[in-house]
Amino acid sequence: MVRGDITDMNQLPLVSIICLCHNQKQFVAEAINSVKKQSYPNIELIVVDDGSTDGSKEEIEKTIDSKTTLYINIPKPVGNCIAFNRGFFQSSGKYIIDLAADDCLLPERVLVGINAFLRTDAGVTFCDVLEIDEDGNNKGTHYARDRNDKLIDTVPDGEIYIELIKKYFISPPSMMIKREVFEELNGYDESLSYEDFDFWIRSSRKFRYAFTDEILVRKRIVSNSLSTKQFVKKSIHQMTTLKVCQKIKHLNKSKEENRALKQRCLYEIKQCIKLRHWSLIPNFWSLIQ
Repeated sequence: MVRGDITDMNQLPLVSIICLCHNQKQFVAEAINSVKKQSYPNIELIVVDDGSTDGSKEEIEKTIDSKTTLYINIPKPVGNCIAFNRGFFQSSGKYIIDLAADDCLLPERVLVGINAFLRTDAGVTFCDVLEIDEDGNNKGTHYARDRNDKLIDTVPDGEIYIELIKKYFISPPSMMIKREVFEELNGYDESLSYEDFDFWIRSSRKFRYAFTDEILVRKRIVSNSLSTKQFVKKSIHQMTTLKVCQKIKHLNKSKEENRALKQRCLYEIKQCIKLRHWSLIPNFWSLIQ
């Protein structure tokens, strides 16, 4: 049963969900099935396997319906940014969700996102997520809530370019994005090792964000995930962070935005010291001179 603000079921916009998998055999079927269980009916599922060697490919083939799902099998790993773009440029949806194969959507996620777009001029909507461990046990929500699940955190939305420069506060799998945003950006920047920070900065420079105060996604905290590798010694992801900060320098238009960049760079310098990435420190320092 579809709930919400949509009344004409014959004119439902298409939503493309691009599920990226790399050696996530243990979880990928749950991710795919969470798409199948959506209350919103007009969904295009595209599964992209990025050179898995753990049996993920076989698990995907067992789980998908080959007649209704586009499966893109990449023989050797190319990384998240390139893999996602291969799926995106074959998609047709008016709205896009980037779904990692170790996360899953709650049944109302797409419908609530569609209704959020109907009420706002935002290019990106995002929500709260329930974080779980590798065994599916609850670890709490991304944003702080009280005992009655009432939101405690103040979550910025609207024009949030400056806030996104200062700190990470959006959980990546919580986003639902208008196609025109990705078309404006020409997809993810394929020269980068991770996509989130760059996407937030480039998209928020032009498009508004809208927050939905609902828990609509389950995000799995996995020990060897891309996000955890960002904070290990001499991580290659720090170079990507530097490149994004260099983009911010060119995108900034005000003193307030430059102050936000200074705050970000000082934080990243501390991370470089902690992770012994000494060579990047002068590069971050030069951005705040």
